[in-house]
Amino acid sequence: MTEQHVAEQLESKLRQLRPAETSYASEFVEAVLAGAQQASASDVHLQPTVNGLEVRWRLDGVLQTVGTFPRGQATDIVSRLKVLAELLTYRSDVPQEGRIRQRLGEVEVRVSTFPTLHGERAVVRMFAAQGQLLYVHELGLPEDATAGLQKLLCETSGAVLVCGPAGSGKTTTAYACLRELVRRSGGTKSLVSLEDPIEVAVEGVAQSQVQPSAGFDLATGLRSLMRQDPEVVLVGEIRDRPTAEVVFQAALTGHLVLTTFHSGSASGAISRLADMGIEPYLLRSGILGILAQRLVRRLCVCGRKADKEQSAGEQAAGGLPVAASRVATGCPECHQTGYRGRAVLAELLLSQPTELGRAILSRSDAPQLEQLAIRSGMVTLWQRALAAVETGVTTPEEIRRVFGFLDDRG
Repeated sequence: MTEQHVAEQLESKLRQLRPAETSYASEFVEAVLAGAQQASASDVHLQPTVNGLEVRWRLDGVLQTVGTFPRGQATDIVSRLKVLAELLTYRSDVPQEGRIRQRLGEVEVRVSTFPTLHGERAVVRMFAAQGQLLYVHELGLPEDATAGLQKLLCETSGAVLVCGPAGSGKTTTAYACLRELVRRSGGTKSLVSLEDPIEVAVEGVAQSQVQPSAGFDLATGLRSLMRQDPEVVLVGEIRDRPTAEVVFQAALTGHLVLTTFHSGSASGAISRLADMGIEPYLLRSGILGILAQRLVRRLCVCGRKADKEQSAGEQAAGGLPVAASRVATGCPECHQTGYRGRAVLAELLLSQPTELGRAILSRSDAPQLEQLAIRSGMVTLWQRALAAVETGVTTPEEIRRVFGFLDDRG
């Protein structure tokens, strides 16, 4: 069954519910969560409006509207979500976050609420079912990046960073690395994590969640965790200088550290860390490698070849320097979007005792670092993007949607 059919069936089912019934909110939430799981939606947005509650879900990284429905007369939909997530139903004036502990099948569900003009907005994050959890070779990374990342995971000390903007699959990759290490070690290594929040339970890993309100933040927790005799440490995300400093201290004292970081490119991650005040010698000696990635929608089989006038030289639609491309058209199978599924684009920067290492020590900027990495054999995200367009994996418009128009690195 296609995502379009799932959305149509869900909308029809929700329209049949009676807002005046006391069971309305419970049945509504149950139907939405089941529909989201069936459609493989990553997020569900419930946005209060003047006319009711607008429901949208994110498929392949793009929000799509399901419909606008009554909030409920006897019971409230968002309140029902808060009950399931064990949040305070009487507090509607502050943001709250929680997890639905009773799993929907094998899917982990996280709920976030936020006060808005017309009432509480709720966003539900749907995590992958346990049977769908991935290892590194199943991520769909380019072959050279897969091989390089697996080699880095054989090291016993140093930091491996997974970078990208929000929604680029960083956490999925980090967890795949962690599962890879669990499988390889067979219980002979001490693997721990410090996360905010714990998104997926990984068997064989001692996972901890920070509690900032109690003074248990990432930096403080990581310092204490170093006294727990770990060999591999997953830090959910580097968000500030104190966390970054402890991460690199751990990486330089005999620990393999996996972490994520918000950055548009691998070279940009080094520059951002330097701007945060991390000493160049720590970056040079502590970083094993940086994987930067983006997710782009795959062109559906209904796509057609672009006109010659558009494909010669630069593409008129996206201004991309490619020799050929395809155009998204749309069919019932792809919900008339022209796309089905997603592909991952990635670049892997390896820290080496070469000119690149010297450039890090001399605080060279991101473009200079990138050029040196290219000389060392790195294939950039932008090169991957252009190749994906030319081979018909995606379209110029999709590349511009994901990369924007400021990222032109020919």
